[in-house]
Amino acid sequence: MDDTLLALLRSVDTPTVCNAIEVAEGKRGFARFTRGTVLCSDPDAGAIVGYALTAKIAGGAPSEEPPETVRTIRMDYYRHMASGDRPAIAVIEDLDGESAVGAYWGEVNATVHKGFGLSGALTNGVMRDLGDLPEGFSVIAGSVGPSHGFVHVKEVGTPVTVFGLTIANGELVHADRHGALVVPKECTERLAEAIKKMQETEQIVLSAARAPGFDFHAFEEAWTAFEKARV
Repeated sequence: MDDTLLALLRSVDTPTVCNAIEVAEGKRGFARFTRGTVLCSDPDAGAIVGYALTAKIAGGAPSEEPPETVRTIRMDYYRHMASGDRPAIAVIEDLDGESAVGAYWGEVNATVHKGFGLSGALTNGVMRDLGDLPEGFSVIAGSVGPSHGFVHVKEVGTPVTVFGLTIANGELVHADRHGALVVPKECTERLAEAIKKMQETEQIVLSAARAPGFDFHAFEEAWTAFEKARV
């Protein structure tokens, strides 16, 4: 990814990127984003951006596999997280869903992943050790809990579904306290221009609304100009 585009994506929130993708595509209806409310370990840290490194875990009950198999899969997982393109985000589906109790993301595991060069983690599962997670590594999760349960890795590198969004290994993800989305490959080259255009068109209404003497007439004029400029 171009460093300039990466810096831009890190500087804007996920709703901005969501709107900008529609500008880049020239139509409304982009739908590859998460549904529901997420929790963020550091809401003020800004967006995490990177290529998805995917895996599936479970933690509500012990693994039925032999201990040596569990360890082999775990090492395959960490090998997967330590490789691949950067920037990268760990995208982990907890197969226990809303019943998830195993906090995979705590101080130790998050620090290991940051050491591997990952930008953060996105999971429908559980996080813990809030306040002790490494700086510069945000975790966006489905819940907060105290226990690691029986958490173990089930699959590595397969497509995952978190908060209703299916993400394949290697897809570009943008995520923050609002949720996450997958950036379509076909619009990446137009995304920087689209973000700029969208921000400029929004200022048509924002500037008018913040100006002294704003009233319905001023709103109507601004909104008409806004509609002509947007998708």
